[in-house]
Amino acid sequence: MSKPSNLPVSGARLWDSLMEMARIGGTPKGGCNRQTLTDLDGAGRALLRRWAEAVGCTLSVDRVGNMVLRREGRDPNRPAVAIGSHLDTQPTGGKFDGVLGVLAGLEVMRALHEARIETEAPIVLINWTNEEGARFSPPMMGSGVAMGLFTEDEVLAKTDPAGAVFGEELRRIGWQGQADPAALQSLGAYFELHIEQGPLLEQEGIPVGVVDRALAQAWLDVTVTGEDFHAGGAMAPRRDSLVAASILVQAVEQIALTEGGRGTVGRITVQPDSRNVVPSQTWFSVDFRHGDEAALARMVAALRTKAEQVSRVRKLKVAVEDFWYCPLTPFDPALVAALEDAARTRGLNHTVMPTGIGHDAVYVARRVPTAMIFVPCEGGISHNEAENITPQWAEAGLVVLADAVLATAGRVKVE
Repeated sequence: MSKPSNLPVSGARLWDSLMEMARIGGTPKGGCNRQTLTDLDGAGRALLRRWAEAVGCTLSVDRVGNMVLRREGRDPNRPAVAIGSHLDTQPTGGKFDGVLGVLAGLEVMRALHEARIETEAPIVLINWTNEEGARFSPPMMGSGVAMGLFTEDEVLAKTDPAGAVFGEELRRIGWQGQADPAALQSLGAYFELHIEQGPLLEQEGIPVGVVDRALAQAWLDVTVTGEDFHAGGAMAPRRDSLVAASILVQAVEQIALTEGGRGTVGRITVQPDSRNVVPSQTWFSVDFRHGDEAALARMVAALRTKAEQVSRVRKLKVAVEDFWYCPLTPFDPALVAALEDAARTRGLNHTVMPTGIGHDAVYVARRVPTAMIFVPCEGGISHNEAENITPQWAEAGLVVLADAVLATAGRVKVE
């Protein structure tokens, strides 16, 4: 077991920073609405820049808006050790999802600066663009482009529901840089601290979760096409797309329960969306997740089979189309071990666990050695203005993060 790093990180200062950032886009119910590429997102980015530059970090911004704040090491040619997450939120988001990881990284930078600690490798802090995918879909666009999973052109051309274009909005708020996003594939290691967004850690009284893998995910678009029909007309001849869709929505839940996975329908639209017209078309999203890729494939296949059955019986068309897929993603064993060692050394009870939720770390892990830390959140609630953690949980994650980062980057000396 190694010794604690004794890096003088401040849990109180981290908490104060979280509360100050939360005022940007703060909502009446105590949450945050700081959606990506809005003016509020720009204000949050500017505050992070001021804080980081005040402790000697230098900023570069790439062509999709990822912010990279760098603290040089003794050997600038060594691959940098990165800490990262995101500042953007859901429309009714909380104060901690994503931002905890960014500001914990900032606190590591502050403590290194104040203690005049030199590291062998450079350390960088990354604020990834559009992790949430709330305004522009799909999620994790900044890390996806950086790791070569999306092209710059396709991301810059994405539009939000109001028709605003991603690239135009990025330029409008002043956060499109010139750096090459793919340069981040040369990172030596990547750490991300995040709230669990689930109830396990709080229920078990465990302050730290060491994340060793991400569940596989499949997102689908389902379009059911029937026929417009007057609401006053007879029932027998109807080809009601919404009724058919409701059968498939229930099937999503049942399929997930049968396979021991997770299934969610998060969005539904109906056309012509009139009170007295039988809906001719219903579209909805499907999100399937599982820790076994074969089981995930069975879930998708089962939905397609059910769609064919509904189409035949109800005499309408059902299209099930692939939208996005993320394979089961293991994290780096050496970095996972470093986090476990840091938790043990600090005397913090911990557990090794997967994440069923997509994070930038999941994409980064495709190209760069990666590991994550979870801390509890009250009731497992997230993507909600009621999202909450305690200062003690935040500090537990912070010290584990700091020790693992310093061990990986190589502490040289204190002047």
